[in-house]
Amino acid sequence: MDHQPPADAPEARLDPELVELVRRLWAPAPPSRRGPKAHLSVERIVDAALALADAEGLAAVSMARLGKALGVSPMALYRHVGSKDELLVHLTDRVAADLPALPSEGAWRERMERWMRVQIDLAVRRPWFLDLPLSTVMPGPHRLRWIDEAFAILADLPLSADEKFGIIGLLAQHVLGESRVQIEAARAGGQPYEDLAVMLGQFADPAHYPHLHAAFAGPTATVPETSDPEDDIAFGIHVVLDGVEAYVARRSASEPVRGARHADAHDERDERP
Repeated sequence: MDHQPPADAPEARLDPELVELVRRLWAPAPPSRRGPKAHLSVERIVDAALALADAEGLAAVSMARLGKALGVSPMALYRHVGSKDELLVHLTDRVAADLPALPSEGAWRERMERWMRVQIDLAVRRPWFLDLPLSTVMPGPHRLRWIDEAFAILADLPLSADEKFGIIGLLAQHVLGESRVQIEAARAGGQPYEDLAVMLGQFADPAHYPHLHAAFAGPTATVPETSDPEDDIAFGIHVVLDGVEAYVARRSASEPVRGARHADAHDERDERP
């Protein structure tokens, strides 16, 4: 008889289909052993999907195209991945496997900057990644490795587990937003606000937009020495980490860390690379 958790247990509130999908991420079906489809596996299918997405974009990934690439019928693929949606869940986790191991030396802020930057770089190299539905972001082994890396970076900070998780989620949201800006700017051929001052002078009446005109007419603000003026990605990361650093300093000066809230009290956060 299958063990059923008590009705008031946290796991009893989970969607059984979601639990099964995550289980398949961690324990995929074994490779085929017999017949013309021998050695077909979830890993081979997902790697083929990755290659196809890299070559032609996410829209090109279909069971028919994958079957053709692997020399099998589309129905053969369903013995290993239950649906196209499940395939995309595996693909999302597979992308996280390409995030590199980070050096363990350095202060937490320096290491966290690298943690954020390599995710943005990976997304820019694979712009189709942002076309994946948010529903495909599941706690698979590769994604959890990357979240574990972030907890390692924050390990010595005087924060509760909930606070660290919240900070990681906040930084992941910045990674997602910055990645989208960089990808869309590349698709558009440049940043639409890059020449804002020039456009203001040509089209905007100072009487209607006085504060913008005053800001751009005044002396240029000095760029902090800690940032690269040629690197807007670094600028955004530095500003966000300034806020985290200020929070940590304020937290360190206040009362000791209180007990963590229950993890399920958190709002869901988008934590993709």
